[in-house]
Amino acid sequence: MTVATPPTSGGPTVCYLTKRFPRLSETFILDEILGLEALGIPLRLFAIADPRERIVQPDVARVGSPVGYLRRGGGAWSRARDLARALGGHARLARRRPRRWVAVVGHVLVARPHRSTLRHLLEAGVMATELQRSGGVHLHAAFANGPASVAHLVSLLTGTPFSFAAHAKDLYLSSPDVLAVKVAAAEFVLACSQSAAEELRRIVGGHHEPAVRASVHKVVLAPHGVDVERFRPAPAGRPPGPVSVVAVGRLVPKKGYPVLLEALEALAGSGAEFSCRIVGDGELRGLVEARLAVTGLSGRVSLLGRRTQQEIVDEYRSAEVFVQASVITPDGDRDGIPNAVLEAMASGLPVVATSVAGIPEVVHHGVNGLLVPPGDAAALAAALGTLIADDLLRARLGAAGRALVEGSWSRTACVAAVARRLMPVTPDGSPLAAVGSPLVHPLGDGGQPLRAVVDGVH
Repeated sequence: MTVATPPTSGGPTVCYLTKRFPRLSETFILDEILGLEALGIPLRLFAIADPRERIVQPDVARVGSPVGYLRRGGGAWSRARDLARALGGHARLARRRPRRWVAVVGHVLVARPHRSTLRHLLEAGVMATELQRSGGVHLHAAFANGPASVAHLVSLLTGTPFSFAAHAKDLYLSSPDVLAVKVAAAEFVLACSQSAAEELRRIVGGHHEPAVRASVHKVVLAPHGVDVERFRPAPAGRPPGPVSVVAVGRLVPKKGYPVLLEALEALAGSGAEFSCRIVGDGELRGLVEARLAVTGLSGRVSLLGRRTQQEIVDEYRSAEVFVQASVITPDGDRDGIPNAVLEAMASGLPVVATSVAGIPEVVHHGVNGLLVPPGDAAALAAALGTLIADDLLRARLGAAGRALVEGSWSRTACVAAVARRLMPVTPDGSPLAAVGSPLVHPLGDGGQPLRAVVDGVH
């Protein structure tokens, strides 16, 4: 991926900050960027770091905005350049708004000198410089953890409004107090599922500060959606042989692969005729491979590793059942609404899934799929067995899933809702002026006291 710094804009832009870009598994981020660009949002894209993944989604080449990285990383020389760049950004901020800079940086150094907070503070120095250079009038962070922390600090240092999105791990594994303060400081917060929105509202509504509790209305539902043109049902009719089951997702604890393998083992013992293909890679690959060897499932279950979105389309089209065995991990991590579930439904596949977080918002038991309790291998095996044995039920549930996604979860409609939030215009429709104009209200100037806001910096 080419490292590029966005040029100076001829007009106001929205700066979009994510954690790492491009990431093979984060197709929802790529889809949102492409959708916003297609709708004419004047976008500049930034990432905290480059993941340097070996496989990249082909659609990354369609992104029109160059990608600016806050950290290049690498060897000692690169890290030294990153530090010099960050310190230079802070020097400019200190000259431009000395009182604001001293208040924010001083508070972080005294009250929150955590390693992650200090790193985000340095990154905010770079992001603030790039925001000014690109004509940014609004900064949107794609995740509620690191990117939102950087965006919050940039807002404190410059007065530029910011927003952020909350999904799964970034929501459930973040400090509730820090999350609540970020929501209070943000213009709005996008939650990708109703369950995520409810969790955020619960956190904000339970905060000890009345001013923070009053910001609960800022949390809005903004689902990701799926490309219903790319993900389409395969032609009618199935080939002879075992029913093909597919699972798509990273091999990480919250995806529940040990439970899935236990269910498949029970299913094989019952005499069901099936095969299963697992698309994805991750920290549990060794465990999954060992389990397959011990159980004798290796002849029925294939581990395919990482695949691009185009390759995954073919996997859906050759499958007859989709399975999502998500669980809630001991540390509280869980899925939101896995994109793979929406992709499978758009592809006309009946879904067997667990009732975790946002999954029941799209998988309705007995209507377009079957829901089972998380961690219950016996129930998962029984549901899979039901679909494997019943061609008509698979067809009915799959058609209903496709209809639901087409009607309520298309990427075009979902991205348009986000675009309306991010469009840099005033309420009367006129363009916003450049950063630092009276339209950008600096925190602490007639609003919340600066100290009260920075107390929650993370």
